[in-house]
Amino acid sequence: MLFGRIPLRYAILMQMRFDGRLGFPGGFVDTQDRSLEDGLNRELREELGEAAAAFRVERTDYRSSHVGSGPRVVAHFYAKRLTLEELLAVEAGATRAKDHGLEVLGLVRVPLYTLRDGVGGLPTFLENSFIGSAREQLLEALQDLGLLQSGSISGLKIPAHH
Repeated sequence: MLFGRIPLRYAILMQMRFDGRLGFPGGFVDTQDRSLEDGLNRELREELGEAAAAFRVERTDYRSSHVGSGPRVVAHFYAKRLTLEELLAVEAGATRAKDHGLEVLGLVRVPLYTLRDGVGGLPTFLENSFIGSAREQLLEALQDLGLLQSGSISGLKIPAHH
């Protein structure tokens, strides 16, 4: 419950990266990884901690791919639905993850609402600096969850930069 009265049905986790930008957990596939999903699940354990071992991201969780700006870099986007217990365990254990304080500076819940002023919440959050295609991936996830209609982002009030 937000402010003790607004029910929250979904939570999307992003992370503050070492470079000050927001992104989703993940990373590069290593030679020992047998598949994209094996590499992703290894990276999730490194970045989110042991609570990520309680679930496995599978091929059926795949959403999209985006060609990166660097050579031979393609970002594959997966979205996994967790139980509330799994989500809380990930949040509670993230500070003990191998990469916490190094690659990952902390987890952030995306504000999945817009305040009465039409600016606070998601519109303001979208003004942050995102790595690569993370902003577009977030918007895709919001559309997949039915929280944002295609094309409705243009109707959000985006605050002016100061």
